[in-house]
Amino acid sequence: MEEQSVDDIRTIVEVADRTGHSSLSLTKQETLDLIESNKGSWIYQDNQMVQATDIADANWADVGTIRIMPGLTGGF
Repeated sequence: MEEQSVDDIRTIVEVADRTGHSSLSLTKQETLDLIESNKGSWIYQDNQMVQATDIADANWADVGTIRIMPGLTGGF
């Protein structure tokens, strides 16, 4: 059986915004590009908050679901 290259492996990426959320099937590079374009967002990998560098270093075959959520800001 032929092994998939990391460029071919896709994972589910859920992106939340003020209109709701979208579910996408993305490669590692597409996910990193999306994270870069959503600076300030909170990133979750399998329901655990992580840094963008954690996603870049992750084994993409085992990464699981990625969620990109707007960062919350508290205050008066």
